[in-house]
Amino acid sequence: MEYINKAANESGCFLCQKPKEDDDVSNLILYRGKHNFIVLNVYPYNTGHLMVAPYRHIGDPSQLSEDEAREHLGLVKLGLQLLTKAMSPEGFNIGMNLGRAAGAGVADHIHTHIVPRWQGDTNFMPVISNTKVLPESLSSTYQKLKKALDSLR
Repeated sequence: MEYINKAANESGCFLCQKPKEDDDVSNLILYRGKHNFIVLNVYPYNTGHLMVAPYRHIGDPSQLSEDEAREHLGLVKLGLQLLTKAMSPEGFNIGMNLGRAAGAGVADHIHTHIVPRWQGDTNFMPVISNTKVLPESLSSTYQKLKKALDSLR
């Protein structure tokens, strides 16, 4: 609740702000490329939910330069490798929500979601009580994925 209350009072784009701060662990930034970065989603759909975002504040993927687009897809691939190594998911959902009408929480800064999935990973809690239960803390997931990243280098 502390994070939710704080986030509700923040202004600006967190996808622009967090990479400018010198605190990747607190900001859950797993990897920094030249044009894009990988970050854990603080409101995950599932444990291990990652996002790949460009540093540049743009709302349309067609505005990505060739280098930005190439690296963006490369970091999606890296995210899949990290999650596979660290968490052994049985599948993935990968995608972008472009615009508020499509469900984008941050409509003017593109980002690609990478959501690991397991058979039976949905339960009654979101339906009955509008609550999502995650079996692992964000900091534990971050450490697990950082360890997987280190082993891939």
